[in-house]
Amino acid sequence: MKPDIHPSYRPVVFQDTSSGEMFLTRSTIDTADTVEWTDGNTYPLAKVEISSASHPFFTGTMTIVDTAGRVERFERRYGRRDRK
Repeated sequence: MKPDIHPSYRPVVFQDTSSGEMFLTRSTIDTADTVEWTDGNTYPLAKVEISSASHPFFTGTMTIVDTAGRVERFERRYGRRDRK
């Protein structure tokens, strides 16, 4: 195996932007933001849109996602296609 090809792991805080939930784990992700954790240490902060704290499969609740806005934006960008 080649030496020095594997990324180094470090503690990183992930924040779910939907629920505000934060959790500390190890990751290789690069981030510019930092946050002070409950243990008093400062860790890199990675913001994610969905995690187990907000995903319907894990929470058992269904949320409505704004797909209409996405479809309209797609049609503006690429034009509307008529279906046969």
